[in-house]
Amino acid sequence: MTDNHSDAPHRVTLGTSDLTVSPLSLGGNVFGWTADEAQSFAVLDAYTAGGGNFVDTADVYSAWVPGNTGGESETIIGNWLRSRGNHADIVIATKVGAHPEASGLKAANIRSATEESLRRLGVDHIDLLYTHRDDPEVPVEEFITALDELVRAGKVRHIAASNISAERLTEALEFSAREGLAAYVAVQPHYNLVSRDTYEGPLAEAVAAHGLSAVPYFALASGFLTGKYRPDGGAVESARSQGAARYLEDPRGPKVLAALDQVAEAHGAELASVALAWLAAQPTVAAPIASARTVEQLPPLLAAARLRLTADELALLDSVSA
Repeated sequence: MTDNHSDAPHRVTLGTSDLTVSPLSLGGNVFGWTADEAQSFAVLDAYTAGGGNFVDTADVYSAWVPGNTGGESETIIGNWLRSRGNHADIVIATKVGAHPEASGLKAANIRSATEESLRRLGVDHIDLLYTHRDDPEVPVEEFITALDELVRAGKVRHIAASNISAERLTEALEFSAREGLAAYVAVQPHYNLVSRDTYEGPLAEAVAAHGLSAVPYFALASGFLTGKYRPDGGAVESARSQGAARYLEDPRGPKVLAALDQVAEAHGAELASVALAWLAAQPTVAAPIASARTVEQLPPLLAAARLRLTADELALLDSVSA
């Protein structure tokens, strides 16, 4: 769905839901990790001022940081929502099932983890609740029924799945349809220009077949697709630099950067904008997720929503990343 007013923010409808979201989702993984509460508030304010309304987090963010226990990101977002009084305008997505103290998709765990997320976010409902990763030990009947109960209770508006196989996604959707229960409306896959096989193929086909949307994470490959990591380049000060630098060892990595340079120059745009615009142009993709540690990192992310690549530019990026 697109708003007809030229000055109104662009919105897309998420899968089979009634959620209309901005075509760039703001990743909350850095809140409470590399961004403290004041920095996080500034980024959230700038994102919404730039037309954004779709914030992504998880109960496990950021349990990997020494001294953190998980839930720091949700707590910061909850404090921001409360101080700004704007939950009605913001689509909040969070995930359960990967927190070290609330791991897995057993029904009791889904219920208790969701209650904890609601408490930290300070809201009476979560707009989009993801199962963070599949739990092969738990039958789809158990976790879909538990999620349906949360939807019926008004605690969750819609459900979605992250890190799930095409087979389990299809099984879950078929069970929901057969039993008349809440059904997944979106998936959150690992997907970007240097990691296409993590989504394209059976999973993307299942998403398309059922009318779902994809909301890709690692949309900028841990910062690699911003262009700050280069062959023979110096070290980059970043908490994610090791993960990003490995793409230079893949023969496709430097080719993708060269093509991004070319397209970015043609548009007077930054590489991050082009990489996100390519992702947003892919079938089934509604809103790539990208995070910003500082307000200065936001403009190229927001600019991606307004950038339209030509068919030739998309074909070039397709070919170098294949």
